[in-house]
Amino acid sequence: MVQSMTGFAARSGVAAGVSWTVEIRGVNAKGLDIRVRAPERMTGFDQTLKTRLQKPLTRGNINVSVRTEQEAGAQAVQINEDMLDGVLKALMTTEARARDAGVELRPASATDLMSLRGVIGSGDDSAAIPPEAEVMKTADAALADFIEMRTREGAALKTVLEDSLASVEELVRQSARIAEDRKGAVAASLKSNLAIVMNNTDGADPDRVAQELALLAVKADVTEEIDRLSAHVAAARALLSEGGAMGRKLDFLMQEFNREANTLCSKSGSTELTRVGLDLKALIDQMREQVQNVE
Repeated sequence: MVQSMTGFAARSGVAAGVSWTVEIRGVNAKGLDIRVRAPERMTGFDQTLKTRLQKPLTRGNINVSVRTEQEAGAQAVQINEDMLDGVLKALMTTEARARDAGVELRPASATDLMSLRGVIGSGDDSAAIPPEAEVMKTADAALADFIEMRTREGAALKTVLEDSLASVEELVRQSARIAEDRKGAVAASLKSNLAIVMNNTDGADPDRVAQELALLAVKADVTEEIDRLSAHVAAARALLSEGGAMGRKLDFLMQEFNREANTLCSKSGSTELTRVGLDLKALIDQMREQVQNVE
Protein backbone atom coordinates (compact mmCIF):
# COMPACT_ATOMS: atom_id res chain seq x y z
CA MET A 1 0.00 0.00 0.00
CA VAL A 2 1.38 3.38 -1.06
CA GLN A 3 1.26 6.15 1.55
CA SER A 4 1.43 9.85 0.79
CA MET A 5 3.35 12.15 3.13
CA THR A 6 0.77 14.94 2.86
CA GLY A 7 -2.41 14.99 4.89
CA PHE A 8 -4.57 16.80 7.44
CA ALA A 9 -6.88 15.71 10.23
CA ALA A 10 -8.64 17.40 13.16
CA ARG A 11 -10.66 16.01 16.07
CA SER A 12 -12.26 17.73 19.06
CA GLY A 13 -13.40 16.67 22.52
CA VAL A 14 -14.91 18.08 25.72
CA ALA A 15 -14.76 17.08 29.39
CA ALA A 16 -14.73 18.74 32.81
CA GLY A 17 -15.90 22.04 31.35
CA VAL A 18 -13.00 22.22 28.90
CA SER A 19 -13.00 21.64 25.14
CA TRP A 20 -9.97 20.83 23.04
CA THR A 21 -8.97 20.35 19.42
CA VAL A 22 -6.13 18.26 18.04
CA GLU A 23 -4.90 19.05 14.51
CA ILE A 24 -2.32 17.05 12.54
CA ARG A 25 -0.75 18.36 9.35
CA GLY A 26 1.85 16.62 7.21
CA VAL A 27 3.98 17.53 4.20
CA ASN A 28 6.82 15.76 2.44
CA ALA A 29 10.32 15.61 3.93
CA LYS A 30 13.47 13.53 3.58
CA GLY A 31 13.03 12.03 7.05
CA LEU A 32 10.55 12.09 9.93
CA ASP A 33 10.22 15.39 11.80
CA ILE A 34 7.37 15.59 14.34
CA ARG A 35 6.64 18.84 16.17
CA VAL A 36 3.93 19.03 18.84
CA ARG A 37 2.54 22.23 20.35
CA ALA A 38 0.44 21.80 23.49
CA PRO A 39 -0.54 24.10 26.40
CA GLU A 40 2.40 24.66 28.74
CA ARG A 41 0.53 23.31 31.75
CA MET A 42 0.11 19.92 30.02
CA THR A 43 3.65 19.06 31.10
CA GLY A 44 5.22 16.21 29.15
CA PHE A 45 2.14 15.64 26.98
CA ASP A 46 3.89 16.87 23.83
CA GLN A 47 6.64 14.27 24.17
CA THR A 48 4.13 11.50 24.93
CA LEU A 49 2.12 12.40 21.84
CA LYS A 50 5.26 12.64 19.72
CA THR A 51 6.27 9.13 20.78
CA ARG A 52 2.80 7.88 19.89
CA LEU A 53 3.07 9.31 16.35
CA GLN A 54 6.53 7.89 15.73
CA LYS A 55 5.21 4.33 15.65
CA PRO A 56 2.96 4.42 12.55
CA LEU A 57 4.80 7.19 10.65
CA THR A 58 8.17 6.81 8.94
CA ARG A 59 8.60 9.99 6.85
CA GLY A 60 7.20 13.48 6.62
CA ASN A 61 7.23 16.87 8.31
CA ILE A 62 4.43 16.47 10.87
CA ASN A 63 3.00 19.40 12.85
CA VAL A 64 0.55 18.71 15.68
CA SER A 65 -1.29 21.37 17.66
CA VAL A 66 -3.40 20.90 20.79
CA ARG A 67 -5.65 23.84 21.68
CA THR A 68 -7.89 24.09 24.74
CA GLU A 69 -10.74 26.43 25.61
CA GLN A 70 -13.03 26.97 28.60
CA GLU A 71 -16.54 25.81 27.76
CA ALA A 72 -19.38 28.34 27.88
CA GLY A 73 -21.27 27.98 31.17
CA ALA A 74 -18.27 26.45 32.89
CA GLN A 75 -16.46 28.28 35.68
CA ALA A 76 -14.79 31.13 33.84
CA VAL A 77 -12.48 32.13 36.68
CA GLN A 78 -10.50 29.94 39.03
CA ILE A 79 -8.76 31.41 42.06
CA ASN A 80 -5.28 30.21 42.89
CA GLU A 81 -5.78 30.09 46.65
CA ASP A 82 -2.13 29.49 47.51
CA MET A 83 -1.12 32.48 45.45
CA LEU A 84 -3.88 34.64 46.98
CA ASP A 85 -2.84 33.68 50.53
CA GLY A 86 0.73 34.69 49.75
CA VAL A 87 -0.40 38.03 48.29
CA LEU A 88 -2.56 38.80 51.36
CA LYS A 89 0.28 38.03 53.76
CA ALA A 90 2.63 40.23 51.74
CA LEU A 91 -0.01 42.98 51.74
CA MET A 92 -0.44 42.87 55.54
CA THR A 93 3.31 42.98 56.05
CA THR A 94 3.59 45.96 53.70
CA GLU A 95 0.76 47.87 55.43
CA ALA A 96 2.23 47.21 58.88
CA ARG A 97 5.64 48.54 57.88
CA ALA A 98 4.06 51.54 56.21
CA ARG A 99 2.17 52.41 59.41
CA ASP A 100 5.36 52.08 61.43
CA ALA A 101 7.10 54.43 59.03
CA GLY A 102 4.22 56.89 59.15
CA VAL A 103 3.38 56.32 55.49
CA GLU A 104 -0.27 56.29 54.51
CA LEU A 105 -1.20 53.78 51.80
CA ARG A 106 -4.29 53.65 49.67
CA PRO A 107 -6.47 50.69 50.66
CA ALA A 108 -6.15 47.79 48.22
CA SER A 109 -9.35 46.64 46.51
CA ALA A 110 -10.39 43.16 45.37
CA THR A 111 -9.84 44.30 41.79
CA ASP A 112 -6.24 45.17 42.64
CA LEU A 113 -5.67 41.70 44.03
CA MET A 114 -7.33 39.91 41.09
CA SER A 115 -5.24 41.85 38.60
CA LEU A 116 -2.04 40.39 40.02
CA ARG A 117 -0.48 37.70 37.82
CA GLY A 118 -1.21 34.17 38.97
CA VAL A 119 -4.05 34.97 41.40
CA ILE A 120 -6.78 33.93 38.96
CA GLY A 121 -6.73 31.75 35.84
CA SER A 122 -9.01 31.58 32.81
CA GLY A 123 -9.15 30.63 29.13
CA ASP A 124 -6.18 28.39 28.25
CA ASP A 125 -4.72 28.69 31.77
CA SER A 126 -5.21 26.42 34.79
CA ALA A 127 -9.00 26.24 34.40
CA ALA A 128 -8.65 24.99 30.82
CA ILE A 129 -6.52 21.91 31.34
CA PRO A 130 -8.43 18.84 30.15
CA PRO A 131 -7.88 15.22 31.24
CA GLU A 132 -4.81 14.13 29.29
CA ALA A 133 -6.13 10.60 28.80
CA GLU A 134 -9.18 12.02 27.02
CA VAL A 135 -7.03 14.30 24.88
CA MET A 136 -4.91 11.30 23.89
CA LYS A 137 -8.05 9.47 22.74
CA THR A 138 -8.87 12.47 20.58
CA ALA A 139 -5.30 12.51 19.25
CA ASP A 140 -5.50 8.79 18.41
CA ALA A 141 -8.73 9.41 16.47
CA ALA A 142 -7.11 12.32 14.62
CA LEU A 143 -4.08 10.15 13.86
CA ALA A 144 -6.31 7.43 12.40
CA ASP A 145 -8.01 10.04 10.18
CA PHE A 146 -4.62 11.43 9.20
CA ILE A 147 -3.32 8.00 8.17
CA GLU A 148 -6.54 7.30 6.27
CA MET A 149 -6.12 10.54 4.29
CA ARG A 150 -2.50 9.71 3.53
CA THR A 151 -3.62 6.29 2.36
CA ARG A 152 -6.25 7.76 0.03
CA GLU A 153 -3.74 10.20 -1.43
CA GLY A 154 -1.23 7.37 -1.69
CA ALA A 155 -3.70 5.32 -3.73
CA ALA A 156 -4.13 8.27 -6.08
CA LEU A 157 -0.34 8.65 -6.34
CA LYS A 158 0.00 4.96 -7.14
CA THR A 159 -2.49 5.27 -10.00
CA VAL A 160 -0.64 8.29 -11.42
CA LEU A 161 2.74 6.55 -11.16
CA GLU A 162 1.44 3.33 -12.72
CA ASP A 163 0.03 5.31 -15.65
CA SER A 164 3.35 7.11 -16.02
CA LEU A 165 5.26 3.83 -15.94
CA ALA A 166 3.01 2.50 -18.71
CA SER A 167 3.86 5.58 -20.78
CA VAL A 168 7.56 5.13 -20.05
CA GLU A 169 7.32 1.50 -21.11
CA GLU A 170 5.69 2.50 -24.39
CA LEU A 171 8.43 5.07 -25.08
CA VAL A 172 11.07 2.42 -24.32
CA ARG A 173 9.38 0.10 -26.84
CA GLN A 174 9.44 2.92 -29.38
CA SER A 175 13.15 3.41 -28.69
CA ALA A 176 13.78 -0.30 -29.25
CA ARG A 177 11.91 -0.24 -32.58
CA ILE A 178 13.76 2.87 -33.75
CA ALA A 179 17.10 1.35 -32.70
CA GLU A 180 16.28 -1.85 -34.59
CA ASP A 181 15.19 0.04 -37.72
CA ARG A 182 18.38 2.11 -37.77
CA LYS A 183 20.77 -0.82 -37.45
CA GLY A 184 21.39 -0.77 -41.19
CA ALA A 185 22.18 2.93 -41.15
CA VAL A 186 24.45 2.48 -38.14
CA ALA A 187 26.28 -0.40 -39.83
CA ALA A 188 26.77 1.67 -42.96
CA SER A 189 28.08 4.57 -40.88
CA LEU A 190 30.52 2.30 -39.08
CA LYS A 191 31.76 0.87 -42.38
CA SER A 192 32.27 4.37 -43.70
CA ASN A 193 34.17 5.36 -40.57
CA LEU A 194 36.18 2.15 -40.79
CA ALA A 195 37.18 2.91 -44.38
CA ILE A 196 38.28 6.38 -43.38
CA VAL A 197 40.32 5.00 -40.51
CA MET A 198 41.88 2.22 -42.59
CA ASN A 199 42.90 4.70 -45.28
CA ASN A 200 44.74 6.76 -42.70
CA THR A 201 46.45 4.13 -40.61
CA ASP A 202 49.97 4.50 -41.97
CA GLY A 203 52.20 4.28 -38.93
CA ALA A 204 49.22 3.96 -36.56
CA ASP A 205 49.14 1.50 -33.67
CA PRO A 206 46.86 -1.41 -34.71
CA ASP A 207 45.66 -1.92 -31.13
CA ARG A 208 44.73 1.75 -30.80
CA VAL A 209 42.86 1.61 -34.10
CA ALA A 210 40.90 -1.44 -32.88
CA GLN A 211 40.05 0.36 -29.65
CA GLU A 212 38.75 3.41 -31.47
CA LEU A 213 36.60 1.25 -33.76
CA ALA A 214 35.18 -0.62 -30.76
CA LEU A 215 34.41 2.70 -29.09
CA LEU A 216 32.52 3.91 -32.13
CA ALA A 217 30.45 0.72 -32.12
CA VAL A 218 29.62 1.09 -28.40
CA LYS A 219 28.61 4.73 -28.79
CA ALA A 220 26.17 3.80 -31.54
CA ASP A 221 24.53 0.95 -29.57
CA VAL A 222 21.64 1.91 -27.23
CA THR A 223 20.59 -1.65 -26.43
CA GLU A 224 22.02 -1.51 -22.91
CA GLU A 225 20.15 1.72 -22.08
CA ILE A 226 16.87 0.31 -23.38
CA ASP A 227 17.34 -2.88 -21.36
CA ARG A 228 18.09 -0.90 -18.19
CA LEU A 229 15.05 1.34 -18.67
CA SER A 230 12.87 -1.76 -19.02
CA ALA A 231 14.42 -3.19 -15.84
CA HIS A 232 13.75 0.07 -13.97
CA VAL A 233 10.08 -0.02 -15.02
CA ALA A 234 9.77 -3.55 -13.64
CA ALA A 235 11.54 -2.55 -10.40
CA ALA A 236 9.27 0.47 -9.88
CA ARG A 237 6.16 -1.63 -10.41
CA ALA A 238 7.42 -4.19 -7.92
CA LEU A 239 7.95 -1.46 -5.30
CA LEU A 240 4.46 -0.05 -5.84
CA SER A 241 2.94 -3.50 -5.35
CA GLU A 242 4.99 -4.34 -2.24
CA GLY A 243 3.78 -1.38 -0.17
CA GLY A 244 5.45 0.01 2.95
CA ALA A 245 7.94 2.87 3.03
CA MET A 246 9.21 3.05 -0.55
CA GLY A 247 9.70 6.76 -1.23
CA ARG A 248 13.50 6.75 -0.97
CA LYS A 249 13.82 3.69 -3.21
CA LEU A 250 11.50 5.20 -5.80
CA ASP A 251 13.46 8.45 -5.72
CA PHE A 252 16.67 6.52 -6.36
CA LEU A 253 15.00 4.73 -9.28
CA MET A 254 13.95 8.08 -10.75
CA GLN A 255 17.61 9.11 -10.74
CA GLU A 256 18.51 5.91 -12.57
CA PHE A 257 15.69 6.47 -15.07
CA ASN A 258 17.00 9.96 -15.76
CA ARG A 259 20.59 8.75 -16.16
CA GLU A 260 19.60 6.18 -18.80
CA ALA A 261 17.38 8.67 -20.64
CA ASN A 262 20.27 11.16 -20.78
CA THR A 263 22.60 8.50 -22.17
CA LEU A 264 19.99 7.45 -24.71
CA CYS A 265 19.75 11.03 -25.98
CA SER A 266 23.54 11.45 -26.15
CA LYS A 267 23.95 8.19 -28.13
CA SER A 268 20.83 8.48 -30.26
CA GLY A 269 22.44 9.50 -33.53
CA SER A 270 18.98 10.21 -34.98
CA THR A 271 16.40 12.95 -34.62
CA GLU A 272 13.60 10.45 -34.02
CA LEU A 273 15.38 8.64 -31.21
CA THR A 274 16.39 11.96 -29.64
CA ARG A 275 12.73 13.04 -29.64
CA VAL A 276 11.72 9.87 -27.81
CA GLY A 277 14.56 10.38 -25.34
CA LEU A 278 13.42 13.92 -24.59
CA ASP A 279 9.83 12.70 -24.10
CA LEU A 280 11.21 10.15 -21.67
CA LYS A 281 13.09 12.82 -19.72
CA ALA A 282 9.99 15.02 -19.44
CA LEU A 283 7.90 12.08 -18.22
CA ILE A 284 10.55 11.00 -15.72
CA ASP A 285 10.70 14.54 -14.30
CA GLN A 286 6.93 14.44 -13.76
CA MET A 287 7.21 11.07 -12.02
CA ARG A 288 9.98 12.35 -9.78
CA GLU A 289 7.77 15.23 -8.61
CA GLN A 290 5.05 12.74 -7.66
CA VAL A 291 7.54 10.45 -5.93
CA GLN A 292 8.59 13.30 -3.61
CA ASN A 293 5.23 12.88 -1.83
CA VAL A 294 5.52 9.11 -1.34
CA GLU A 295 6.37 7.98 2.19
